[in-house]
Amino acid sequence: MKRSRVHEEPKVASDHAESISKAKAFSGSANKLTIWQKSLLFNGRGYTVYDNSTGRLIFRVDNYASDWRMEMFLMDSTGNVLFTIKRSPKLSFLERWEVFRGEIKDEGKPFIKARKAFGIASCKVSSAAGDEYEMRWSAGEGWSKIYQTTAGTLLVAEVNRKQLGKATPGFLIGKDVYSLTVYPGMDQATAMALVMINDAIR
Repeated sequence: MKRSRVHEEPKVASDHAESISKAKAFSGSANKLTIWQKSLLFNGRGYTVYDNSTGRLIFRVDNYASDWRMEMFLMDSTGNVLFTIKRSPKLSFLERWEVFRGEIKDEGKPFIKARKAFGIASCKVSSAAGDEYEMRWSAGEGWSKIYQTTAGTLLVAEVNRKQLGKATPGFLIGKDVYSLTVYPGMDQATAMALVMINDAIR
């Protein structure tokens, strides 16, 4: 099913937007984002992601396809497509995903590949740059963690159900609101793309 567009001709993310994302990834402190599992547009399945420090919208996903898990588009706040995320149509016991830069019309070369492990809540991820990651999660408890495993095991991002605040610890805002923490060295957009894959797998 063809995706309905927010803008008639979405543009590939600008170099400026990409440089901001990379600069934040390598800042000295963790970046905290709020993920709302709702589209900004009525009846659209997607995500709305805010930067906790500024309150500004930084990522959005609007999807109208009946089988939304097959193809997803991560956009910046203005509707520019950052990544196209596609599930491999090949029949296999293991679910496979590929991430492409920008909005692709034809099959190009993915810069991220993900493969779900068989029988356990884990997913292996490799990038064209040579980095290796592993995603682990608990659907029941509502958390997921992303580790870089290129050399050792380093936690680079994690998702938890968002709580109201320190004054009311343990009080959850809602079942569709999550907190994403991205640690120094990890690109925010890449982390969000992996979160989307993780959600589609679960």
